[in-house]
Amino acid sequence: MAKKGGKKTKKKEGESKYAYKKKTAWEIFTKDQIKKAFDFCEGYKKFLDTAKTERETIKFIEESAKKSGKKVIVNRSKEAAVIVNGKKPLEEGLHLVISHVDSPRLDLKQIPLYEDKSSNLALLETHYYGGIKKFQWVVIPLALHGVIIRKDGKKVEFNIGEDEGDPVFTVPDLLPHLSHKVQDQKRLDEAISGESLDIVFGNRPIEGEFADKIKEMILDILHKKYGIVEEDFISAEIEAVPAMKARDVGMDQSMIGAYGQDDRACVYTSLQAILDTKNPEYTAVCLFVDKEEIGSEGNTAAQVVTFIRSIIHELDPDANIDKVMLNSKVISADVNSAVTPNYTEVFELKNASTLGHGVVLSKFTGHGGKYSANDSSAEYVAEIKNMLNKAKIPWQAAEIGKVDMGGGGTVAKYFSRLGMDVIDLGPPVLSMHSPYEVTSKVDIYSSYLAYREFLKS
Repeated sequence: MAKKGGKKTKKKEGESKYAYKKKTAWEIFTKDQIKKAFDFCEGYKKFLDTAKTERETIKFIEESAKKSGKKVIVNRSKEAAVIVNGKKPLEEGLHLVISHVDSPRLDLKQIPLYEDKSSNLALLETHYYGGIKKFQWVVIPLALHGVIIRKDGKKVEFNIGEDEGDPVFTVPDLLPHLSHKVQDQKRLDEAISGESLDIVFGNRPIEGEFADKIKEMILDILHKKYGIVEEDFISAEIEAVPAMKARDVGMDQSMIGAYGQDDRACVYTSLQAILDTKNPEYTAVCLFVDKEEIGSEGNTAAQVVTFIRSIIHELDPDANIDKVMLNSKVISADVNSAVTPNYTEVFELKNASTLGHGVVLSKFTGHGGKYSANDSSAEYVAEIKNMLNKAKIPWQAAEIGKVDMGGGGTVAKYFSRLGMDVIDLGPPVLSMHSPYEVTSKVDIYSSYLAYREFLKS
């Protein structure tokens, strides 16, 4: 007899004893576990609304870790590690879960503000960050999050567009009556150019004799409210993100729609997992890195091994760092692409992830002939697979899409270069890299359970 949702079910006649059968999390979880998944995702939705930028995410991580009494190390407000010491000597290796805190967005240019006389508007010029479909970022409400370092050295933090009384911002688009020749006949990736993703910022002129009255009004407001002048934009990090709250999706409320679930789904689940970890066998570390969406370049990114080396040295100054890394086991906590129902032709369906089937185990990523990928060993895949099976955690095996359709990478390759065993494990996401991504609540909860199981072992 097999159990289904906590109930006994008879084996179907003619059913193979040997074939791999992909079960949904809804079948594997009991009713109590499904309720726990829904409850867990209430906290997740609040996190998504709170942490829309990498700085806000790291702040949330640091505060949560300190509140729970966990050791946390922060690098430049954009990278962090939460650590729980294990029973075994450090040189026997770490159990490390790595996720990234950045998401695709629109960044303001260094000198962004200008007045357009033809439209009578003040606008902000942007430079998009990460892999986006540009047409998805027009005519949606945007919020501005960021920091500005003023000429006097003071740091100004702000978040405009998230509260009910805040203004929001938007990138305008051309009405269909006039778009036939300039947009409609172009390729989808050419219809909206990167330089046209300018944000509407104001329309009211200031009184007095000024060459750019609307721009001057904006500068006057910014100076009165934040004490900044135009030059301060040069020493700023300002991000335009969707001004939309995380919401339940579907009549059954089984899914979550929100911005930034790639990869904050893994950030939140791995953070909660290590906060719940006590007395693990191996020293447990959750590492949260920046810049993954642009190739992991920069001093807060996964390619920079100095941070992980410094963590090992701080834990044990006498440890052989290379030996620690060679013996370490890693989960690259990143999302996978869920099958999109209206574009199934780009997926190889036997090896594709779907919502509701649990956390996704990806032996490799990369593109084409596995270029720019970590390719996990059969032994390590078996170890993780057996761990999930033993703990009865719903999981599925998948790659990103058909071999010649494209592909994508994660931080896995950077840690495998250090001699660590690494595999990708994270929830599937529908509409990945869009301003409004969709996940399943049972997949989010499955990811949390998987990371918790790995970290405690």
